[in-house]
Amino acid sequence: MRPGIIFLPHGNLQYSQLRPEQRAWVARQSYGPLFDMSERANAPIAFEASGETLEIVAEEAPEVLEKLVAGIKAGRIEAVASPQTHIMLANIDPVIGLDSLRNGLDTWERLTGVRPVTGWNPECSWAGFIPDIYREAGFETLIGDADSFLLSSVPGLREATGLRFDVRGHSNKNALFKIEQEIADRPEILRALFQPSELANGLKVVLRSDMMCNILLWYLMGATEGNREEPISLAEVRETLVRWRDRIPGGQGFILPYAEDAEYIGTTAYFYVKQFGEARFFEPAPDSLRRFAEVLQLARDLDFELITPSQAVATYPVVSGRDFERVENGCAWHGGTAKAWANTPHARILDPVCRSVHQGLEAVADHLGATLRDTVEFREVMRRITTAYVSDARWPPAPTSPGRFNVVEAIEAIEAANDGLEALMAQHGLAEHRSLYSAPIMRSQIAAVRDELMGFAYFEERNEGVSGAAAATVKMKAGS
Repeated sequence: MRPGIIFLPHGNLQYSQLRPEQRAWVARQSYGPLFDMSERANAPIAFEASGETLEIVAEEAPEVLEKLVAGIKAGRIEAVASPQTHIMLANIDPVIGLDSLRNGLDTWERLTGVRPVTGWNPECSWAGFIPDIYREAGFETLIGDADSFLLSSVPGLREATGLRFDVRGHSNKNALFKIEQEIADRPEILRALFQPSELANGLKVVLRSDMMCNILLWYLMGATEGNREEPISLAEVRETLVRWRDRIPGGQGFILPYAEDAEYIGTTAYFYVKQFGEARFFEPAPDSLRRFAEVLQLARDLDFELITPSQAVATYPVVSGRDFERVENGCAWHGGTAKAWANTPHARILDPVCRSVHQGLEAVADHLGATLRDTVEFREVMRRITTAYVSDARWPPAPTSPGRFNVVEAIEAIEAANDGLEALMAQHGLAEHRSLYSAPIMRSQIAAVRDELMGFAYFEERNEGVSGAAAATVKMKAGS
């Protein structure tokens, strides 16, 4: 049996620092060429997007959506779904997470004609309820994070690598190669990266790892920036793929060397912010398209079979009983934590307001009866609350920050949710029943939050008068 290889770019047009007026450009610069590449090479890939990302593409770059749909219908692209809004599921009430997962599936089905069975968990955030809400929403497979799993479940690995979870840190992304050094000769552990797991509720889990993904990301970017004299070469990528391929016993398994942001294929996306703290966002990177095509061809040259997550689950042995209950509540991918998203100043100010409006909505629903939850009005307020929880209005941490416009979008969403809940109460004769929920008091709280957040200094504004292409040349090092 030939070993499989999965490429899973995932799209997010609610990205921090991706201005609304640039979103269609990113879809055309990144997603469209990616789908064209898959067609030209007849290369199976998986593609993930939130429901809101799909809606933006459908409205602002409909020809890109048409390419995606064509790839799905041709069997080249597996649709992978996530919450309707890009939210940190581990930090949010599971009721909201489940609702957003269902809405995301509905959006995929409405816009592409397909209801995905494979799910992506934004930032691979983890809590014990994550597998349950994905299964309840109708997913059969979930993409998980191998590094979080290994650091949580392998005794002594954290001590041996020196890696630790810390909510004050951004990530350990560039140090995760240390995990490979510790497990290279431990086939019983490596097996978790090559074969799907099955949880007690029947959900299958396919793991991605920065031990493979990170070198491909640096190759796509062609970057050196103080880390090495020459960029990562295709020969180094080849050596990485061969090394991991040869660890798969008898070809009975697969690797997932790219489960990263789709935007790195065609643009620089968030690379220079994340890696160097530089105020450079979503610059054109056409060479990354060529490099990704080279990696697809390289995989074939190395006798991999290009497959999708669902094909991996159907083809290779599925192992049950792995220790996913040991994965720590609050961890995330890149060796980082979901709690880091909840501990930025923006999150600490926004999250209590979101919780208050959601609690008010639930109180009204409990008072009026379960049927209210099925109404258009209830679902619209829930949707607005969820949009206000968008992760990129809370990220990244100091000395960088989300974009001011990202925060404004979240504030506007919670304002709309508050207004919608007030209208819903009036519609059901509860306008004066303010012991359940007081929209006027909440309106004053949201106004106070807006004033406080708008008084912050924002990363992209530190050099006054610098904008557009000129902003891309301004380097603002973290800690400077």
